Amino acid sequence: MSSARSRPGPRYEALLQLLRTAEALWNASRLFFVRWDLSPSQFNILNLLHEQPDGRTQIELSRSLIMHRSNVTGLVNRLEARGLLRRRPSDRDRRAYRVTLTSAGQRLVRQVLPRYYRAAERVWGELPVERARELVADFERLCANADGMAMERRKS
Repeated sequence: MSSARSRPGPRYEALLQLLRTAEALWNASRLFFVRWDLSPSQFNILNLLHEQPDGRTQIELSRSLIMHRSNVTGLVNRLEARGLLRRRPSDRDRRAYRVTLTSAGQRLVRQVLPRYYRAAERVWGELPVERARELVADFERLCANADGMAMERRKS
């Protein structure tokens, strides 16, 4: 006699499809940003800074992006070399830098965002807005459950 846990069920299939969807979205994003010579991660940094005139620290960026600080440093270095952002010393912490967009970075984000928003709408297709809101709530619960499992694992 086998238990229900020894066979995958609909929730397992849904999880696999969610992972496939995330991969497909990431690949589509990579192709979308090619015309601006950006990676999705680089654009995410620019987008996070877009409405932050005082900028953010690299630690704040890494937390928002759920990415290790060293990865953020590499992304910031490449964007700074392109003249899209700059670092300046933090007024509050002499060891930290504030990262801000340059005017070229602001122009680029303003150029990309309308196209990005249109592409996001195309991805959703005919799915009703209310269903999208429900999915957001569902995904938030999934994230909380996964975070809880990770915390349990760290404690053991």
